Amino acid sequence: MLPLGIVPGILLAQIINFVILLLILRVVAFGPLLGVLGQRRQRIQKGLEDARLAEERLANVEKDYQARLDQARGEGQKIVAERTQAAEQQAAAITAKANEDAARIKAQAQEDAELERNRILADLRSQVVGLSIAAANKVIGAALDEQRQRTLIDEFFSGVKSGKIVVADAGSVAGKVQVTSALPLTEGEQSSIKSDLAGRGASEVAFRVDPKILGGLVLRAGDRVVDGSVAGRLESLRQSLA
Repeated sequence: MLPLGIVPGILLAQIINFVILLLILRVVAFGPLLGVLGQRRQRIQKGLEDARLAEERLANVEKDYQARLDQARGEGQKIVAERTQAAEQQAAAITAKANEDAARIKAQAQEDAELERNRILADLRSQVVGLSIAAANKVIGAALDEQRQRTLIDEFFSGVKSGKIVVADAGSVAGKVQVTSALPLTEGEQSSIKSDLAGRGASEVAFRVDPKILGGLVLRAGDRVVDGSVAGRLESLRQSLA
């Protein structure tokens, strides 16, 4: 080793010094340094763990916020739908009530108009009777039995003679029967017609007025119509002469 310039004693001393230096460094520097590095590593790990936990909490907060937002949006849509439905139902109810009131007012007006028309026609009937008697007396130049003339005219307008309806081929009827006259019938005439039709099988009798038939009666029972009106007889005569 001497030719190489290495002195064993010096080399051994250097090795011992190096070992001692390592021991000193380990005690004085490496230990504290490793401790500091360990603490730093722990702080870093703790920071990473805190960051992970914070990220999880943030994700949970965002998830909860989104859930609450979706719930609020759903509740809002539900409230809007309920309010819309309620508004539509209220509007439909108002419209239905308005239509009902309009129909009722119209029906009442029609009923009032019909009652007024029948009242006028009833007054006209008495005037027609008087004019007919006067005209008959004027034509023949002599006074006739006024009561007899009134009876004939009443039979002309009511279609009732001796308590029976004067309608050819009336026969039997069933169910509800509608009786149409040219002028309003008196209570006595209506009573006679009801009694006669009840004997023919009618279960219900309704009366209406139509001046266009001129006189006599038109009976309607379901699809069956028995025309004993003056207008009907005139039309039959016209067709027979055509």
